[in-house]
Amino acid sequence: MEKIITLIEKELIPAFTKAGYDAKYAKVTVSNRPDLCEFQCNGAMAAAKAYKKAPIMIANDVIAGVQESSMFEMAEAVNPGFINLKISGTYLAEYMNQMHGDENLSVEKAAVPKKIIIDYGGANVAKPLHVGHLRSAIIGESLKRMGRFMGHEVTGDVHLGDWGLQMGLIITELRKRQPELPYFNDNYTGEYPQEAPFTISDLEEIYPFASKRSKEDDAYKEEALEATYQLQQGKPGYRALWQHIMSVSKTDLKKNYGRLNVEFDLWKGESDAQPYIPDMVRRMKDEGYAHEDQGALVVDVKEESDTKEIPPCLIVKSDGASLYATTDLATIVERMKLYQPDEILYVTDKRQEMHFIQVFRCSKKTGLVKEDTKLQWLGFGTMNGKDGKPFKTRDGGVMRLENLIGDIEEEMYHKIMDNHEIDPKEARQTAKIVGLSAIKYGDLSNQASKDYVFDIDRFTSFEGNTGPYILYTIVRIKSILSKYRAAGKDPEEGKMQSAANASEKALMLELSRFNAVMENAFDEAAPHKICSYIYDLANVFNRFYHETKILSEEDAQQQASWTALLLLTQKVLEICIDVLGFEAPERM
Repeated sequence: MEKIITLIEKELIPAFTKAGYDAKYAKVTVSNRPDLCEFQCNGAMAAAKAYKKAPIMIANDVIAGVQESSMFEMAEAVNPGFINLKISGTYLAEYMNQMHGDENLSVEKAAVPKKIIIDYGGANVAKPLHVGHLRSAIIGESLKRMGRFMGHEVTGDVHLGDWGLQMGLIITELRKRQPELPYFNDNYTGEYPQEAPFTISDLEEIYPFASKRSKEDDAYKEEALEATYQLQQGKPGYRALWQHIMSVSKTDLKKNYGRLNVEFDLWKGESDAQPYIPDMVRRMKDEGYAHEDQGALVVDVKEESDTKEIPPCLIVKSDGASLYATTDLATIVERMKLYQPDEILYVTDKRQEMHFIQVFRCSKKTGLVKEDTKLQWLGFGTMNGKDGKPFKTRDGGVMRLENLIGDIEEEMYHKIMDNHEIDPKEARQTAKIVGLSAIKYGDLSNQASKDYVFDIDRFTSFEGNTGPYILYTIVRIKSILSKYRAAGKDPEEGKMQSAANASEKALMLELSRFNAVMENAFDEAAPHKICSYIYDLANVFNRFYHETKILSEEDAQQQASWTALLLLTQKVLEICIDVLGFEAPERM
């Protein structure tokens, strides 16, 4: 369906051209003075200079051409030349009915779907997820869902950190603790055990212990570096151990990402890019893109238009080691070969900005991607505590993600039990659903690039701009419609009619914005715009609800119209929260 603003512009264009003015001046916006009108056109102001005519005269000429239009309840010219418009209730109701009958609720899917890979998550194996992983997971998941809803083929890749010194540290420490394991016997020729010789809890203790020791013991670090090298050269025992580490870690990561309702299509990591590195580096050298600088191999990526220094992209260190940039470039090679994406979007901490400038420029310059392949990076800000500093535990440590989720769920459980007489088991399940909305909405309602304060008390509130408030609104609608159905009536069969009061019309106008909001939020990779929209929609709905006695209405046609409007509101809200990555319970 076309956006309502587009339809209004189409109505104004003949009025402009018939009066002798260019159609480009018929641009319409939502009014910034809703007390005066619903939409406005300032084209007469812009046209005044071109036509050497007073803006109010141009506006009056245009208004004369739409006086007979059934689209408008009001169309007037206001000094010094504004065109103020109000949509007719009948026209708006018909737009609502068309929207309700559309399988995508008015959103136009992409005419030419794109293949998009979103790189988000970025977890390291053998380490627990902590609050620092929250934003990438939540924002990336939402962008993936937005893209799919808009009709694109979107693939989410977790891109694990699974191939560096951390692997060598774990192997080294295991060898010291359990030297009798067959993985460390160079003469072993049998099958390696199916079961891992450690649990995820073991790994989460081993890695920080080994990391700390390597900083204090040079000989230990040398052993770890050698173990890393042997692993990467394909030593069978070490590869078998690495497979165990990967399996145990992935199982745990999937469980914890699952609690966030985050799912990845690809569980690839740095290791998957390694086979592509030698040919990529060789080609960069042979084709003259890479050159030596103090023993290292670099590609110059600065451009004449740069206003700040952009250092060369470092491909290989002087000791022959690869870097993050090397792996990211090789991952791009792999993605282009296997998936041929039109676009690759990365969601990471905003402090990585320079890294992605270098990697993207190097990819384009060296021909790793097609000229029209879009490489995009979304850098997010820091999640802070109430003290304005990065979010920590009470004792100052980095909080594990599962502990944060648990704290939120516990807070929601107590609020639900305090406010309602409800079965504790049901309250626990509801607390999980509502708690997730508190976490995700609390994060996504902020512009991604900005830091924000993670305030558990505020995010779990049932009032204000919060996830629980949005869910409470949806549950309220469900409750009304459930009672309506219990009376043997079907809200799907109702037809919306012209608004009976101002709050009903305001709700219809807010619903009519849905397609424009979804399109704009996806184009700008901005989930916070969807949050802002559903908060406004929930507020407008609740105003209508408090002013309208829906279930006690005696006029059956009027009641059917209102329940159809409620059903449309529910569907729009549920699509939006699904795109944001959470759902609503049946009751709260």
